[in-house]
Amino acid sequence: MSIEANNYRSRMLSVLQYIDAHLDQNLSVDALSEVAAFSKFHFHRQFSEYFGITAIRYVQLLRLKKASYELAFREHRKVIEIALDNGYESSEAFSRAFKKSCGQSPVDFRKQPQWLAWQSAPLTIQQMKEQHMSASHQLTDVKIVQFPETRIAVLAHRGDPKLLGNSIQKFIAWRKQNKLPPHVSATFNLIYDDIETTPPEEFRFDLCAAVPAPVGDNEAGIVNKIIPAGSCAVLRHTGSDTLLGASVRYLYSVWLPQSGRSLRDFPLFLQRVSFFPDVPEHQMVTDIFLPLQ
Repeated sequence: MSIEANNYRSRMLSVLQYIDAHLDQNLSVDALSEVAAFSKFHFHRQFSEYFGITAIRYVQLLRLKKASYELAFREHRKVIEIALDNGYESSEAFSRAFKKSCGQSPVDFRKQPQWLAWQSAPLTIQQMKEQHMSASHQLTDVKIVQFPETRIAVLAHRGDPKLLGNSIQKFIAWRKQNKLPPHVSATFNLIYDDIETTPPEEFRFDLCAAVPAPVGDNEAGIVNKIIPAGSCAVLRHTGSDTLLGASVRYLYSVWLPQSGRSLRDFPLFLQRVSFFPDVPEHQMVTDIFLPLQ
């Protein structure tokens, strides 16, 4: 790729990064053209030709994705608050846009989210980030730590990862009932399968919260497990879950072969340090733990 082409790509990617970081601000074509240092008379066509979607539609999809998470996982927030925070002047305008993209009104989505219908809407977002953005790491980013034995309460998600939102809603409700919010109880995920190669019906993923004592019988299906004490390689991933797979692959394909270490018989696990939509996607922090012998 020529110097000119690299420069053009960098300017375009700076727009994506700016949008992620300023989703609650003015993101007009004029404003975005200034970020890229392109003429406002041509920028909208340049963006569309380069990414295959208009800048305004990309912004709208990102805001609707954030709104969907707030509707499903932040029940204390009113619909009108979510609408205004995501750039809509009224709940009516928000409802029209949401239903057009997701097939449900915001109120209906909050009551019973149809995640399969919604999943197709942000697909363009995921494809763009996977194609044009990447998580870059160095060997020195990986640390070896002694992870302490940790008792966890677990809701096991089994089946299509596109329906993971239903399990997350159920798990959040259980945590609220038991007064175990994330600032009190550390949040983990146990990762058994590669989402890219595992058939949807065979996908396994555990939603976990650290607990001080065993959990008793319950209707939510929460079970007790232990993350055993032991040596782990840990890599901090900052940014969207869309790029999380690239960080995991770095651990397995780059760091591990050069480390001289062997893996322990326990699955890869994550600790969620900060969450979307409480923070913008580019500020999400996830620590990836690879258990070592």
